[in-house]
Amino acid sequence: MTISTTGTVLITGPTSGLGRSAVQAMANRSPQRRPDLLLVGRPGPRLDSITAEARAAGATAHAIGADLASLADVRAAGKTARSLLDDGEVRPLHAVIGNAGVSVVDTRTASVDGYELTFAVNHLAHAQLVRDLAGALAAPARIVLLGSNTYYLNTPRRLLGVPPAMWRDPLDLARPADAGSEPGTRDAGIAYSNSKLAILYYAHELQRRLPDGVAVSVFEPGFMPGSGLSRGHGPALQRVGRAIGRIPGVSTPERSGPLLAAVALDERWAHLRDGAFVVKTAEREVEPFARDREREERLWEATEQLLG
Repeated sequence: MTISTTGTVLITGPTSGLGRSAVQAMANRSPQRRPDLLLVGRPGPRLDSITAEARAAGATAHAIGADLASLADVRAAGKTARSLLDDGEVRPLHAVIGNAGVSVVDTRTASVDGYELTFAVNHLAHAQLVRDLAGALAAPARIVLLGSNTYYLNTPRRLLGVPPAMWRDPLDLARPADAGSEPGTRDAGIAYSNSKLAILYYAHELQRRLPDGVAVSVFEPGFMPGSGLSRGHGPALQRVGRAIGRIPGVSTPERSGPLLAAVALDERWAHLRDGAFVVKTAEREVEPFARDREREERLWEATEQLLG
């Protein structure tokens, strides 16, 4: 039996790419396995479209408009979700999927709250949402966050020029680059990798603070060039990425979206907890430095300070 038999799944970033594919996979499950869906994304035609598509497939689906670059929007989304749950508009909440993410070119770019945009959306927004909804989760429940192997350097990423994380104090990571600095793709790549290392640290600490029956895992969809994540890097890179995506074995949203849905819902993954790291269909050990109790506790403390 899967937790989707009686539950609701909340997912961020449902309007394109990996998130849209995951929503489609969940909505098209059989009625006995299909969850109710709370879709948190930027309000507009794309959110309306995926909501209508999910409903047409037979799912109970609600659009919750929110810009994850604004913590006020995220808090409002959490309140809306709680209201839908409390009013019985959807079944009990059994999974939260923190799928939304950005990779910005210019690390001087700030969120509405003044934080470096990559860190704000990839980490802080989901930390806020989890904080607001943790009490509404009905065990057995799962929190699935989106990770990336870019947090460490290996030979393929070295050849591609993809920089690894360069960890600093979280308050420094949340600070946009100086206005007078020159933006660079390496700085943007480091910011993205730092945000993904933060997700691993956060997942480990979050598990220690959650009640029994709520499990945390981190999903890596695989190398997925040309996805909406890189939309800020220009159409040329998008076209190259889509061409690479046609190579067998390279991940695409269509291939990885159902895998993300499975990690959130299927009995196969019921054992995952403690921030277990899943790369597509296989559980993997993270690099030793990605488990660091001191950094994890410091990130939690700084995150609480940044959220206010």
